[in-house]
Amino acid sequence: MTARRPQPSPLYRWLVLLFVSLAQFGNYYIYDSINPLERIFRDQLSFSASMFGWLNASYSLAAILTLFIGGILIDRFGLRKSLMLFSALCLAGAALTAFKGNFPTMVAGRTLLGLGAESQIVAVTTALARWFKGKELSFAFGINLVIARLASIAADNSRSWAHFAFFPNGINAPQSWQDPLWLAVAVGSTTVIGAAVYWGLESFAEERYALGKAGEPDKLSFAEGLKFNPSYWFVVGLCVSFYSGIFPFRTFAIDLFTSRILHFTGQVSTSPAALASAQQQAGFYNSLLPLSAMIATPLFGLLADKIGKRATFMVAGSFLMMPVYLIIAYTALPLAVPVTMLGVAFSLIPAVLWPSVAYLVNEHRLGTAYALMSLLQQVGFFAFNWAVGAANDIGHASLDNLRGYALGMWLFSILGFLALFFAILLRARETSPSAHGLETITTATGTT
Repeated sequence: MTARRPQPSPLYRWLVLLFVSLAQFGNYYIYDSINPLERIFRDQLSFSASMFGWLNASYSLAAILTLFIGGILIDRFGLRKSLMLFSALCLAGAALTAFKGNFPTMVAGRTLLGLGAESQIVAVTTALARWFKGKELSFAFGINLVIARLASIAADNSRSWAHFAFFPNGINAPQSWQDPLWLAVAVGSTTVIGAAVYWGLESFAEERYALGKAGEPDKLSFAEGLKFNPSYWFVVGLCVSFYSGIFPFRTFAIDLFTSRILHFTGQVSTSPAALASAQQQAGFYNSLLPLSAMIATPLFGLLADKIGKRATFMVAGSFLMMPVYLIIAYTALPLAVPVTMLGVAFSLIPAVLWPSVAYLVNEHRLGTAYALMSLLQQVGFFAFNWAVGAANDIGHASLDNLRGYALGMWLFSILGFLALFFAILLRARETSPSAHGLETITTATGTT
């Protein structure tokens, strides 16, 4: 009789978590590495705001395509090979983006990143489900998100801690457009390192331990999606509106914040020291969004589990988001005020939005539900990265023309109104006889 294999030790599982999260860390850093570079691209590479927006719009376009095939590739080639493939695509995309400072090459690089990045996230999610299902799965997902968000914070603040990359010839010389991108390649190499170590850990474990089945990747089926109830579609509408107001905003926020800081401190963009200081502050303010989400989202999640009221929380978060962009565009309030409001919304809504789907859709259709949400979310990212870039060009937004950003802020404000509209519709349904328990299910009741 063959001896029954033991389970992997907790230490072994946490090593798996560490290295798949390291792979995702590199992915996130590469994506956000261009956030501090808009002004440099516009000054040195003759980019327009629309062209800069296209760098992330092209990512989203590629991501939409991979959402159809990412799960299929994982099923066909296995988890460790797929993770390595997707991670290698991310790193190759970073290298291509850094290779040559022209628009087609950089768009090709960001497209390549999009082909790998979203599918890599699916692979990481699948790996965590394999190693932690029935154990500390929720906690493992939380730690994974914390490590990934640290990469976004590092990228936003890279002008502060990687001064050598931005100012290779000193503060008074033109900033480098290329060195920060090569830095992204170096930091982003962790995505391949993490995938390679995971390959070894899984290969070693398969010979010695009893492993769970790989988690089922999200599968996209429009036919099944059409059968979902109205509450699900209200959540989808809120998801697209809300996230399209967050991530495309972060694309342009550092340049916007820099302009605002210079405007209200009476400094001029022609002073290299003043510009560098304002850009560092702007990067810090942009990083507060992932930082707040990293810390507060789990706490809001615990609160929702304790008291329910998930649809009410979504209304509150949408209400906070709605005026943020107009405050930035038209008032002299310190940036800390609107950024804090957006940070609370960015922590509150995701804490209840994604888990709510599990109450609205049968378990065997959750893969389709989440894949459809992710697809439509990327459509929103594509549209608003492009549209806000075009709006900034129309308004002639620049470091010396803060009002030029106003049209883009109105576009984001419309998303805030839409998010609030869908949240109100959701709460109305979830307080009616057709409710699914979003307002009433708690850890104490477990039922509606």
